[in-house]
Amino acid sequence: MQALTNRSRAVSRKPLTFMESLYLPAILKGMLITFSHIFKKNPTVRYPEEKRPFSPVFRGLHVLNRDEEGRENCTACGLCAVACPAEAITMEGAERMEGEEHLYREEKYAAKYEINMLRCIFCGLCEEACPKDAIYLSETFAPANFTRKGFIYGKEELLIPHPIEEPEAFAKAKGLNKEA
Repeated sequence: MQALTNRSRAVSRKPLTFMESLYLPAILKGMLITFSHIFKKNPTVRYPEEKRPFSPVFRGLHVLNRDEEGRENCTACGLCAVACPAEAITMEGAERMEGEEHLYREEKYAAKYEINMLRCIFCGLCEEACPKDAIYLSETFAPANFTRKGFIYGKEELLIPHPIEEPEAFAKAKGLNKEA
């Protein structure tokens, strides 16, 4: 029978020499490898204290965006739900009532907006499909949870903080650096 690769070789069954039976060269070789690792950089990131730098294309938790006046950008057009290959997004649209101009930009808004994070594959197609830049994927990890219900995020969990009422939280959620 012919081997698939040329890497295989026959195992030697000859008896060990006196030096090999002492295992001293093997022990010294192992110690040398162990001591060489002392001087190498530790690959472990000590998570709560240190944060690992993210790639510029990292896709984390979804966020529903607001404009500078605090009004919701989402117009419940449904393009994000249609673009989602995992069918993780569900929404229901509603008409804006008289006196709600300060809450919603357009006449139509998303009364119910849910994302099932157990189904989401973090592909970013919902972000690409949105014509109003109402949804984007942030640089935040999806937190662990013990129940399935905890992974279904409603509109309250997804909305970015209000820019006028909570300017620091809004800037942090948008990724804006105030010092610069």
